[in-house]
Amino acid sequence: MSATGPVAPAAHGDPGQAARLEAAWATPTGWRYWSAVNNSNVGLWYTGMSFVFFLFAGVLALLMRVQLAVPDNDFVSAEMYNQLFSLHGSAMMFLFAVPIFEAFSMLVLPQLLGARDLPFPRLSAFGFWCFLIGGVFVCGSIFFNAAPQGGWFMYPPLTTSYQEGYGADIWLLGLSFIEVASIAAAVELITGTLKTRPPGMRINLMPLYAWYILVVAAMILFAFPPLIAGDLMFELQRALDWPFFDPARGGDPLLWQHLFWIFGHPEVYIIFLPAIALVAMIVPTFARRPIFGYSWIVLAAVGTGFLSFGLWVHHMFTTGLPNISLAFFSAASQAVALPTGVQIFALLATVLMGRLVRSVPMLFVLGALVIFVLGGLTGVMVAMAPFDFQAHDTYFIVAHLHYVLIGGMVFPVVAGVYYYFPLAVGKKLSDQLGKLAFWLMFAGFNIAFLPMHLTGLVGMPRRVFTYSGAHPFELLNLVSTVGAFVLAAGFALIVVDALWLVRRRPRSPRDPWQAGTLEWLAEMPSKPWGVRSIPVVETRYPLWDQPNLMRDVDAGRFYLADAPEGRRETLVTSPVDAVPEQCLRVPGPTFMTLWAALFTGGAFILPVFKLYAAAAVSGVLAVVAIIVWVWTGTAIRPEKPAKDVGGGLTLPLYASGQVSVGWWGMFITMIGDMTAFASLVFGYFFFWTIHDDFPPAASSGPGLLWPSVALALGLAAWAA
Repeated sequence: MSATGPVAPAAHGDPGQAARLEAAWATPTGWRYWSAVNNSNVGLWYTGMSFVFFLFAGVLALLMRVQLAVPDNDFVSAEMYNQLFSLHGSAMMFLFAVPIFEAFSMLVLPQLLGARDLPFPRLSAFGFWCFLIGGVFVCGSIFFNAAPQGGWFMYPPLTTSYQEGYGADIWLLGLSFIEVASIAAAVELITGTLKTRPPGMRINLMPLYAWYILVVAAMILFAFPPLIAGDLMFELQRALDWPFFDPARGGDPLLWQHLFWIFGHPEVYIIFLPAIALVAMIVPTFARRPIFGYSWIVLAAVGTGFLSFGLWVHHMFTTGLPNISLAFFSAASQAVALPTGVQIFALLATVLMGRLVRSVPMLFVLGALVIFVLGGLTGVMVAMAPFDFQAHDTYFIVAHLHYVLIGGMVFPVVAGVYYYFPLAVGKKLSDQLGKLAFWLMFAGFNIAFLPMHLTGLVGMPRRVFTYSGAHPFELLNLVSTVGAFVLAAGFALIVVDALWLVRRRPRSPRDPWQAGTLEWLAEMPSKPWGVRSIPVVETRYPLWDQPNLMRDVDAGRFYLADAPEGRRETLVTSPVDAVPEQCLRVPGPTFMTLWAALFTGGAFILPVFKLYAAAAVSGVLAVVAIIVWVWTGTAIRPEKPAKDVGGGLTLPLYASGQVSVGWWGMFITMIGDMTAFASLVFGYFFFWTIHDDFPPAASSGPGLLWPSVALALGLAAWAA
């Protein structure tokens, strides 16, 4: 392994080939720019909007800190404070923490895998437009004094019986719409990771980032459908007075908590694991050596994902569950620290065994490790039920949550911004401003959140809009408010640098960090085709270990170096050994994805205002738009059965069955559908276990006919 010096500009080999590639992959101009569907455009839009929602949620947090800076403050009313903290948490969790990694993966993953694009680019575009429309709808509600007030968890009966207005419906249906985008992204990322790797990149040679994204996308398939099922039951109760969560009529509000936290606790690791993936890409580059313990890290990531689904009662210790349940989930909550520790120690070992190059990305990585480890220690504390009984719903939990999420996710994301900014924009951010931003953020974060542990232990409850001066909270809250603004100043410095100051700087050199993975084959400025030709990969760090790889890729000496038919093409390979199986033609720009998202949004958003007929019409139009996009994008018969893709290799232009990416996409989607159905079955048996007379005597129950029909249809779908 060796790190090379500055890379020479690309030499594209045959200029005719390069011109045809550029024409095939050209980005639309003018107003048609927004019809683009390829990853370099959609990923950039998606990432940018995720950060916009992050900054919006951050402003809401600052308003809350101003309100809590002094006792008996009237900066905002109690009702507005409820909207602020509810929307802050919802935006951070649903509009930033999960989407940012899906968005960033759409941008970087194809280049990381040496692919031209992900297999379903129009699905990515559809997901982005759903995300944008749903996010604006949910966040915009606060400007009309109509935002949700029940927290980011929306517990009943508070949100079913004691809150008027549209707020809860906006949360339920708006975020359900956004979750469609998350599941669409999961389908795209799993299929892309398994089926569009370059020849030779066997599954044990995948970059760690791809492994983590594969694990996280699979977790999304099992974590998000229970919340969607719960959302729909919740909305049926609010809109049609069905009694799912009403104990007076046989329901139980604890069912919502179970469904929510079956999603909610895995979501913590859905957020954390991609952040570790970013760190696992950055650390080897600046340690100038391959990652230590690759196989152990992969096993630990899979183990973390698996264990995360057995921890949801961690959030329900004070709900009166049996002691045996408390003991089991307490032990599971502590056991998840083991695979997490493996990943942290492997990263530290890589740093210690290498020759560390100081840089702004590494500064943020090291800061993230410090903060996250502190958050993990308090996590072990709240995993012990007796302690959780005392600290639950106090500011100790607020402090723990932010130490885990900001240390485990935000600091790595900022490290990733500095590391990958040249890849996305073609220019580097300032090292001097980056170091200043880091120390402002690191100091501000600890000034803001470290005192909150003590604030909670001396008795301040969460989600209160003010407090009396008679309580010992005043100084601690004032310090936290000062720290929050110092933290915000660090973020502001990065935003100013990224949006304004960077324009004055020259283009970044190619592969500015001298990294070893394929994404740094990208030119500066990047080309819309991704890679000039799709290489053969032999190692985990091909730019370090395969001599002259970049030169040979640029000269078009590998696969799909030309586009003589003017079509967008990439390779499909086998899931395990990455053996070429198909030359996949991916669809080009279209506005149908935008129309499909608008109509799908109508199907979710219009019921908030009781416009059910209009919602039904919108849903039908969404189905029509999706059929048109699929029919015009993927149902085109190729002009010939096979194509020479270079190197003497001929591949079919059409495939079906398990070779086809469409088969994989449908299979993955059906797993999500199965999980949603299993969540409803879980709800049925939950009621059956807590009630002696369930189904009620006045009801005949589901009987055998309809469950049998459902089972038969399900089996038929899988058989097809």
